Amino acid sequence: MEVQASKVKARLNGLLMAGSILVLSACSAIYRDHGYVPMDAELESVQVGASSREDVAEMVGRPSAAGLLDDSGWYYVQSRFKHVGPMKPEEIDRQVVAISFNQSGIVENVERFGLAEGRVVPLSRRVTETNIKGISFLRQLFSNVGRVQAGDFLGE
Repeated sequence: MEVQASKVKARLNGLLMAGSILVLSACSAIYRDHGYVPMDAELESVQVGASSREDVAEMVGRPSAAGLLDDSGWYYVQSRFKHVGPMKPEEIDRQVVAISFNQSGIVENVERFGLAEGRVVPLSRRVTETNIKGISFLRQLFSNVGRVQAGDFLGE
């Protein structure tokens, strides 16, 4: 009887240990990146005032988004999501690289934007003019922070 009780106790301890491991592993954060943003080293090869659309496509690739009406710019977008256990995924970072072209298709601006306290913040700029074209499009991209769900990207 005593041998059988010790086997049951050992089995319960094993199940308790396995359950504890499962619970603890469910609480660890998992990070997922969506989209593509060229690195600064790649963007250095893009020459403001000299590179064409075709040059940019060859150097850093084609973007996932372009200017809405007149194709005056290319926008590279990347988001980082944090998943913790059964909780809803949270977007913790979003970056946008905007490359603007003039009417001849030559690079006019190369800008990198990020988020700080819910506001669009320029992180780096190489511009020929002082105004920012397409800022309303950037605001649209950044306005979805917190409203985007992982299922939107995964096709669920």
